[in-house]
Amino acid sequence: MAGEYGLLLENAEQLVLVCARREQYLLQEGAGRLPVLRRASLVVGRDGLIKAVGQADALRSQFSGASFDRVIDCSGKCVLPGLVDAHTHPVWAGDRVHEFAMKLAGASYMEIHEAGGGIHFTVEHTRNAPEEELLCTLRHRLERMRLAGSTLVECKSGYGLNLETELKMLRVIERAKRSMDIGISSTYCGAHSVPKGKSAAEATDDIINNHLPKLKELKLGGEIDVDNIDVFCEKGVFDLDSTRRILQAGKDMGLQINFHGDELHPMKSAELGAELGARAISHLEEVSDEGIAAMARAKCAAVLLPTTAYMLRLKQPQARKMLKEGVIVALGSDFNPNAYCFSMPLVMHLACVNMQLSMNEALAAATINAAYALGKSDTHGSIEAGKQGDVIVINSTRWEHLIYQFGGHQSLIDYVIVKGKVVYKNEKCGIMSSY
Repeated sequence: MAGEYGLLLENAEQLVLVCARREQYLLQEGAGRLPVLRRASLVVGRDGLIKAVGQADALRSQFSGASFDRVIDCSGKCVLPGLVDAHTHPVWAGDRVHEFAMKLAGASYMEIHEAGGGIHFTVEHTRNAPEEELLCTLRHRLERMRLAGSTLVECKSGYGLNLETELKMLRVIERAKRSMDIGISSTYCGAHSVPKGKSAAEATDDIINNHLPKLKELKLGGEIDVDNIDVFCEKGVFDLDSTRRILQAGKDMGLQINFHGDELHPMKSAELGAELGARAISHLEEVSDEGIAAMARAKCAAVLLPTTAYMLRLKQPQARKMLKEGVIVALGSDFNPNAYCFSMPLVMHLACVNMQLSMNEALAAATINAAYALGKSDTHGSIEAGKQGDVIVINSTRWEHLIYQFGGHQSLIDYVIVKGKVVYKNEKCGIMSSY
């Protein structure tokens, strides 16, 4: 017989709320001191929403006599919000492991790109891959992200560069969204690169005149629900004018602007994004001081990608300056054939070591601020009544072990829970990790 409520997590040593006053995002001061309850419990309703959170004794009294579908004793453990990965490219075919050796030998990203590798190599294989193959690999990748604690993931197209393949990728993302227990924010990224045989101007016209009208038709018909529009604004790819035209056209059809900017060269992408009302801009290794100030004023999130700067040996984004200037700092894995990382705990660790974030700031960046970057911080990114019941339980008495244990999430995460449903339980659950 089903219980009155879906799930009770009780007696957690630490329960990290991240937010306690329905904040949509956290700036430097708020991110530096996250609210944590000790010996606390959490109730999730059968509708998948959080019903109550508080001290274990108080909730035990409040819900005395109530029945639950499932009760999990979290004594000696920590409960945190499900992690949010604000930037991934998880739909593609082909393998670029051979390019890793080229990078180690000193080849730059653009040198590999110009030699026919990089995005164009993946585009060729993705165009030739059947939809079912792409769906199978996407599901596998999302499952691995979920095992590492991600419960909401942004998923981009962008390895098609023609209408047929871009739509194939978006259909795959839509099918995964409807069939898997993981949150997905879908992004059209047809302007990821300039297709072979076209100029940037021709590619821009094709996107505006053909791709976006078809997407609008499918969105209105309920076939594909796209949330965001993305452009790779970069020297030798899409310049500022082309980027502006595409992003504005996407905004006009109701898509959130969430794009790549100021990665390899200073392009004034941040200034453009702030002007257009962008929800988020990713990368920003080469952002200007003026761009940082503009993003802060516009409440445009900076999605920083520690794996990319690490893999490509780029200079690190100015995370501390962004925080000081009042920018909303978020994190993403940038999972793609060039940065093959599924793990947001690893991303947080790199952000702390290489970008000088504190552990509190990194967790805020990978939860509430990443959710804000996707326009979802009203439902995701913190443990508060009324929000979706997406949480993780770790086998440690201090939550910081999720970041501190470099690459150790496989043995540390005991449960991953989406909408109050246990979607992963560690087989070794109950065996305390050493620390």
